[in-house]
Order: sequence, then C-alpha cells, then structure tokens
Amino acid sequence: MDNMERARPMGIRICHLYPRLLSVAGDRGNLMALTRRCGWRGIQCSVTEADIGVTPDFSKFDLILLHGGQDCEMRLAARDLEMKAGSLREAIEEGAVVLAVCAGYQLLARYYAPAEGPPISGIGVLDAVTEGGSTRFMSHIAVTCDLGQGRQPSLVGFENHSGRTYLGPGAVPLGRVLAGYGNNGTDGTEGARYREVYATYMHGPVLPKNPWLTDHLISMALRHRYGDTGTLDSLASLEDQAEAQAHAAALRLARTAAGRWRTVVAAHAGRRATWISR
Repeated sequence: MDNMERARPMGIRICHLYPRLLSVAGDRGNLMALTRRCGWRGIQCSVTEADIGVTPDFSKFDLILLHGGQDCEMRLAARDLEMKAGSLREAIEEGAVVLAVCAGYQLLARYYAPAEGPPISGIGVLDAVTEGGSTRFMSHIAVTCDLGQGRQPSLVGFENHSGRTYLGPGAVPLGRVLAGYGNNGTDGTEGARYREVYATYMHGPVLPKNPWLTDHLISMALRHRYGDTGTLDSLASLEDQAEAQAHAAALRLARTAAGRWRTVVAAHAGRRATWISR
C-alpha cells in the first residue's frame, strides 16, 4: 500500500446477493451490523446489490452476503447463481469473505434435496449436501466457535430449517452445538467453513448479537483489500454494552430451550420404559 492509499480512510466493498429474494428472518440486519460497526470506526463501506439478472465481477468485492429464503425463492436463485458461479468461485479462492445463511449456505454447497420436488444444485464451493427432513428444526441455538484467535464467546442465533446438512472432508464446521440442533440434529456440528466462507443456519439476524464475529468478517475483508495491514488488531474497540446484553439474552433462551427439550426427552423415555415393563 503506497503513501497516497495510507492517507485515505480504509474501506471495504460489500456485495449483497439477492437482497429482495433471499433475506428472511431479519437477515438484512447482518448488513446493517457490518456497515454500522465500520462507520463507527471511520471505515468506509460501499454496498452493491445484485439481484437476478445482474452478474457482478466478484473480484471487486471484499465481503459478500447471501441470506436465507424459502424453497421456491431458492430455486430461482439457484438457476441465476449458475451464471455467477465462475466469478464467485474465483473470488472465494482469492480470499473474498462470504457470510452465507440458511438457503445461502445450501446454495454454496453441492445440493439440497427437499422432501418434495427435484434437488436444487448448488455451486459446490462447500463440501456439503443437504437432505430434506420431515421435522423442522426451530430453536434458539448456541455454539462454540474457534476461528484461531483464542477463546471467543459462543455464537447465538435462531435456527429454522428442515434440511439436514452433512459435511464432507473438504469443509469444517463453523462451530459445535451447545444448545439447539445445528446442521442435522445428530452430529453436533453447526455451519461450515472453507477459506473465508462462513456458512450458518443462524438467523436472528446473527451478526448484531455476535459482534466479535462481525468484527472478524470486517477484519478479513480489510485484509483482502489491503493485505496484512487490515487485521483485527487494527480495529478500534467499541462499547458493546447493548450487543453484550442481546448476546446474553439469546444465550439464556438457547439454554432454556435445550433444558425443556431434555426434559421432554427424559419424560418420553420414562413413559416408554414403563410401557415396556408392563
């Protein structure tokens, strides 16, 4: 970075994919969290929206958002994403940061096979597949998450999905479930990571209640644009009292939901044991 670039305020370039088609359960709040936390630090943000029919050059962006939606909207997005896939894959391999939520997560993976209808093909960036299930996972959720920066608070959010996602060897989970269901309700994983792709089933939206993850994404986006000069250490600290309170409240809800679920399971197990003894 030359002297003229150092004199300018730092900035990141954000692409919001399918903002009108895929943005349920408050997911647009993720964009607000990113732009506000950048603005409070004097970091400039440019935001470009790319809906169906718009094929941007993803190499021009540092951070890409791809949010959740229903199956019908997801099918439309999947067909359009085929035209964008080459540029998006290249950007990811070059270190662009991606936050993908729910349907966005599935679209970056290999495929999603809903309970009804033909499979929906993803672009295969993530080594994961999703199978439709008969039971919907709706719960407050908390997971541990290690991004290699020492001990971090848990991630909290709200999950609402019927798909069961299974990771292949080319992806690692974003976190491990403390309370909730996660990817499939059985293996204790939640979300997926590949390079700087962070995929999750957490709505809510996820970033306002998890400011440390928001700052990590900003840091990685700055690094993508400026190299090692853009790091988490260079971000000015913020007073996160409201964010900490929101995180604590969400964590309590997740733990309460998990406690109720264990109580119901234990009750059903007790009734079944009584029936068998008869």
